[in-house]
Amino acid sequence: MALIITDECINCDVCEPECPNDAIYQGELIYEIDPDRCTECVGHFDVPQCQEVCPVDCIPVDPLRRETPEQLLAKYKQLQDNKIQS
Repeated sequence: MALIITDECINCDVCEPECPNDAIYQGELIYEIDPDRCTECVGHFDVPQCQEVCPVDCIPVDPLRRETPEQLLAKYKQLQDNKIQS
């Protein structure tokens, strides 16, 4: 399950540097999460770091992007392989 940032985001800038997959970026109005890069920190941490630091609790699971822990781990491994090849 990828995470999303809701319109309750206050653009505080704390989530972006915490993402180990560089999935968070400044969107047109608020920060956004690239669902193809979001692994909910699987492979890096036990809990999503963006959720841990968000002061307004605006980063829920995206109900349209349900993924199992196994799928998230596979995505993590693919991202790591791509990083090594770059």
